[in-house]
Amino acid sequence: MDTTRTPLRETLRLSWAARHENLAATRLARNASHRLAPPRRLRQQLFERILREVESEGLNSMREPVAARTRAQRVLNQALQERGAPPLSPVERERLETELVAELTGLGPLEPLFADPTVSDVLVNGPDEVWVDRFGKLERTEVAFDDESHLRRLLMRMVSAHGRHLDEAAPMVDVRLADGSRLHAMLPPLCAKGPIVSVRRSRSVPLRLEELYTNGTLSPEMGGFLAAAVRCGLNIVVSGGTASGKTTLLNVISRFIPPHERVITVEETAELKLDHPHVLALEARLPNVEGRGEVSVRSLVRNTLRMRPDRLIVGEVRGPEVFDMLQAMNSGHEGSLTTVHANSAGDALRRLENLVLLGGFELPSRAIRELLAATVHLVVQKTRFADGVRRVTSIGEAQWEGEELGIRELFRFETEKAGSGLGSHAATGLRSRFAERLARGGWRPASPAEEG
Repeated sequence: MDTTRTPLRETLRLSWAARHENLAATRLARNASHRLAPPRRLRQQLFERILREVESEGLNSMREPVAARTRAQRVLNQALQERGAPPLSPVERERLETELVAELTGLGPLEPLFADPTVSDVLVNGPDEVWVDRFGKLERTEVAFDDESHLRRLLMRMVSAHGRHLDEAAPMVDVRLADGSRLHAMLPPLCAKGPIVSVRRSRSVPLRLEELYTNGTLSPEMGGFLAAAVRCGLNIVVSGGTASGKTTLLNVISRFIPPHERVITVEETAELKLDHPHVLALEARLPNVEGRGEVSVRSLVRNTLRMRPDRLIVGEVRGPEVFDMLQAMNSGHEGSLTTVHANSAGDALRRLENLVLLGGFELPSRAIRELLAATVHLVVQKTRFADGVRRVTSIGEAQWEGEELGIRELFRFETEKAGSGLGSHAATGLRSRFAERLARGGWRPASPAEEG
């Protein structure tokens, strides 16, 4: 399959290219608007005045854009009358109102980036440097904050709306925003360039398997195989590097869990959006500034076993909770799903083994490997290539051979050029050890497979 250009990806790229065709004109217009824009100090004064007016009501009364714009218009009219200043032009007035509303509703200069559907990550490296991720590639934007205090105020409003604090006593924070995006922020002296922010955007409408076929993430044969594996209750680990699309794939394949089953998800920060009628979503809690109140992922995993789950989904394993998850998979909760950071399917198994050892469980390596071989049925590897393309590069079964734990690969992505996402997906020709169970889940191989 030629994956150099796929319809969905091509449509998005053309849409973005069309926006760049008038880049010169856009920049000229932006420069002109900057020349016409009211002084920065005026916007700051107006914003402070609005905050003083709503102090008794609480900022929550201004969360809605309509209410914020109404208040901004009224305060702007009053301020201009008191100053005896000449009226603003329509362009200046619209720009000032928009900036005030963005400040009041919590996103400030980042508002246009959050409104852009092509942006998957927003990365703020201090007040003067903002980057975005589009189609797996980083691009620097022209967005900037007035100064460091402006960026700090924005962060305070964003995290305080979710009951969290960010200050010298608690210089790091990890929160889930109202739209499902995940925000991580850090303050000096932990970072030298000023406050830094990383926002992982959440899709408002989760992807479907057909869309992954269209953009070349995996082939229809691989998709049908994974759908059958989920239906028939195989335990699946999705592995990959940062921003490779592990959570996205987990969301997609979870659609094939039978609707009569009870699903419980456990995450450090909730990112999963399961399209299933019976889901309970649990989220860990960090300790407060006094170091109290922490609820770990491991504690939640252990408690889910008392909540009668049919399927357990752990958003990502990165600590001692891996052992409890494996125990659950091996004791009546088959069909469970999770993700792990790893560069290959084989590395994923080794990382799971290391996480068990680092958790302080005094078990011999052989016992851990045998547990993994008996518990982890499939490992699905996601890879983000240098050109930003994301692919499922391997689907394999964990197997115990002699004294070694390895991967028996059933599907792979064959690249045409090293480091590039160009290539095609193909079956290796090996027959799955779970062929009979997969058949009950609806799996029909495209061609007769040989026993490997």
